Order: sequence, then C-alpha cells, then structure tokens
Amino acid sequence: MKNNASVWQAMLNKRMLICVFTGFSSGLPLYFLISLLPAWLRSEGVNLKAIGLFALISLPFTWKFLWAPLFDRYTPPLGRRRGWLLISQILLLCSIPLFGVLNPVLDIWSIAYLAAVVAFFSASQDIVLDAYRRELLLDIELGLGNVIHVNAYKIAGLVPGSLSLILADYMPWHSVFLITALFMLPGLAMTIFVKEPALKDGAPKTLRAAVTEPFHEFISRHGWRSAMLVLSFIFFYKLGDSMATALATPFYLDMGFSKTEIGLIAKNAGLWPSVIGGLLGGVWMVKLGINRALWVFGAVQMLAILGFAWLAVAGHSLLVLGIAIGAEAFGVGLGTAAFVAYIAHTTHPLYTATQFALFTSLAAVPRTIANAATGYLVDDLGWRNFFIFCFLAAIPGMLLLFKVAPWETKDNG
Repeated sequence: MKNNASVWQAMLNKRMLICVFTGFSSGLPLYFLISLLPAWLRSEGVNLKAIGLFALISLPFTWKFLWAPLFDRYTPPLGRRRGWLLISQILLLCSIPLFGVLNPVLDIWSIAYLAAVVAFFSASQDIVLDAYRRELLLDIELGLGNVIHVNAYKIAGLVPGSLSLILADYMPWHSVFLITALFMLPGLAMTIFVKEPALKDGAPKTLRAAVTEPFHEFISRHGWRSAMLVLSFIFFYKLGDSMATALATPFYLDMGFSKTEIGLIAKNAGLWPSVIGGLLGGVWMVKLGINRALWVFGAVQMLAILGFAWLAVAGHSLLVLGIAIGAEAFGVGLGTAAFVAYIAHTTHPLYTATQFALFTSLAAVPRTIANAATGYLVDDLGWRNFFIFCFLAAIPGMLLLFKVAPWETKDNG
C-alpha cells in the first residue's frame, strides 16, 4: 500500500503537470511533419515515393546533438532552458502557417525546404525540453514523468493527425495550417510562467568543453565496448515501429478510408490505448524496473506491428482499423515509456542537453534514413509484406537487451 501511495504522490505534483506541457509542445510540430504534411501531399496527388523521401526532412532530429552544446554553454534572456525554449517556440508558431501559401504540385521543393526549417526548429525545441525535463525531475520520478511527457506527446498528435484532417474536409488548407500552429501557444505559455531549473554543478565554461566533455564522460563511464552496445540499442529498439508508422496516413488513404474516417476513428482509436499503455507502463515500471520493462513492453510493441498487416489484408474495415490502431498505440505507449526513461537515466546531469540530444538523435535515425525507403519498400513488397518486414526489423533491438538491460538486473545504473 505504501508503494502504491508513493506512486500516486509522485504523479500528482507540479512537475508532472509541467511534463504534460513539455510533451504536448514537443509532439505537435513532429506530428505535423509526419502526419498532416504527408496527408496534405497525398490528397493533392503527390506520389508515395516522393512522400516517403520527405522523411529526410527530419534529419535535424538525427543530427541535433551537433548544435546541442550551444544550449548547454550559452544562456539567453529568461535562462539557459526557458530562453532557448521561447526562441524555438516562437519560430515554430510563425513558420508552420507558411505552408498555406505553397502549392504541393508547383512548389514541392519550397515545401521541402520549409519542412526542413520546421524540423530544425522542432529538433532545437526538443533538445531544450528534454534537458529541462531531466533537470526538473527527481531520479525516482523519471519513469512516471517521462510517461506523462510521452502521453502528452501522443495526445498532441491528435491535433495534426485528427482535428486538422477533419478541418481539411471543410476549410482551405491555409486555414488548417494556421489553426494547427496556434496549438503551440500552451507550450509557449508554460515557458513564460515556469521557473528555470537550478543548475547544481554549473554550465560548461567554454564551448569546447560543452562539445567534448559530454562524449568523454559517457565513454569513461561505460567503456568503449559497452558504450557502443548502448548506442546500438538506442538505434534499433524503435526501428520496426518507426518504419511501420512512417506512411500510416497514406496507408489508410490507400485502404479507402476518407480523411474524416481517419481523423475520427484511426487517430482517436489510438488515444486511450496509448494513454492507458503509457500510464500503466509508468506504474508498472516502478515495480519491474527499467530493464525488465524494456523486455516486456518491447515485446508488446513488436507484436502490435502485425495489426497493420492484418488491416492490409482486411481492407476497408472500420472495426479492424480501430483494433489495429488501438493495439499499436497501446504497445508503443508501453515501449516508449520504458525507452525514454532508459535514455533519461543514461544521461549525466551536467551535460543533459548534449547527451540527451545524442541519444534521441540515434533514436530518430530510423525515422529519417530508414523511413525514407519505406515508399520504395511498399512499392516492391506491398502493404502486408511491408509490415511483416517491419516486424522482423524489430528483432535486433530486442536481442541487444541481453547485453544492455539484462532481465536479472532489475534496475539500470
């Protein structure tokens, strides 16, 4: 009973409420790029190969560790975390509506350039949000805090992935993009009103130290061989799921679902399973430990991919659509909760922004490089075999758990 009480006490505090806002603000621009933008392009007649290549615009999420040291080293007005957050959020608020003045057929390269700019601003915001959250939460709160962040992140996806799609059936796209951008305002308000986290050990004194010391500390702590295993695991753990969802909206459209059906059923069917999966994962992690959670949650996440293969065979079935989306959302809610907690636990408090950016950059590689090939894979394999391929691609990440998170060791660190 005391353990359950401590869990609820950890959940019901101001820090957990802040995690709701960090997750929502982080998720909105990313889901705009991976959900609403492909839907817009597909509905305007852009082919799947071109849409698949648009995954490359997310390269800033892969390389964000290159400029993350700037956020550890320099402090703008409002503070080292809040100052950079305010800058990135204002830039996102202003840049997203600009898509409304472009034509997908005539301005495809301009759209690609603008999308890359939005991705850069979004990745920069993520660097600071991740660092802020790691510095805000106590070690015992990492699991639950990151679960709440991830759930808010997923809920933010309902704006570009559901609401905006429904609005697109009733109003012009330029209005849809403007309304979507305005959902950045809650995160901007959070940035203004929260306090700057206390910096216990002091910021790096030089840019060189901000660049080199995070890598030196990580290698020294783990050793080269173990460090490479950790980095490999971070790359592979979400590979299958990331590839499976890269072309989710075009997949639903090809199955004959309307944009309204996708908005109302496909997206909302994943809301509560995702929330339940994430919250259950956070509470369960307290008892299992992060290591065992990675095993159990990763297996559920991997099996959920097969629901898309079932939908590819069933075709236009609202029931199967809801089941497949719900299963995937529940599995990913579990898997992401353990994965993000593992990444946060692996960072050193003094170099939070750079190390967190490095680890999440590796996790974003499948969403950029690998996902760019998904359009070609679908053309060659068909939808059903493509999802089976994604299921098989999840196996290497699970096998690496034997080394980086042994079942017998209940906790990391």
